[in-house]
Amino acid sequence: MKIVLDKVSKRFNQNWLFKELDYQFTFGSSYAITGANGTGKTTLLKIISGMIPCSKGTIDHFLDDKKLEPDHLYKYLSFVAPYMEIPEELSFNEFLKFHFTLKRKIKGYSIPDIALSAGLSHAAHKPLHTFSSGMKQRAKLAMGFFSETPVLLLDEPTTNLDLAGTQWYRQEMKKLRPDKLLIISSNQTSEYDFCDHVISL
Repeated sequence: MKIVLDKVSKRFNQNWLFKELDYQFTFGSSYAITGANGTGKTTLLKIISGMIPCSKGTIDHFLDDKKLEPDHLYKYLSFVAPYMEIPEELSFNEFLKFHFTLKRKIKGYSIPDIALSAGLSHAAHKPLHTFSSGMKQRAKLAMGFFSETPVLLLDEPTTNLDLAGTQWYRQEMKKLRPDKLLIISSNQTSEYDFCDHVISL
């Protein structure tokens, strides 16, 4: 998997967040997007994911050197952010079962295995609306970690996590890095200090 940015620029009203970004993201490497608040970290991550368009320039996604159509990107990317909405009327188990009808689950892991890894076994049958903010973030991260997609995009991934949750995040990153194209938007060094490349906006 490869993602190529060519002169990518983004403007809101008359204000440019960033201009003419040229970059290439490649499978098996990890990248951090950093910068002061308001510089466009989250916006760039959303552009990379195909969630929003850029104002100028182009972004192309390639699988085995074949360009992917935008409508098919969801099969190959996982996106996790603390502001993501999740179906809170579902239990964690139901949430994962539904999610894995849309994307393949990493082989060798059952839903109970995933709940155990995320530290959510005790609450796996409870509705997500009963979860604390930290538990909800664990649930979202588990969805991303255990999806068999070549690209994983994370926006401020340890938001709302306690120390144990942050340690779990870093352990999973160590396992996943060789098998993903990983891009993290963050200002917290502990969220990205293991990345191969840092892009500062």
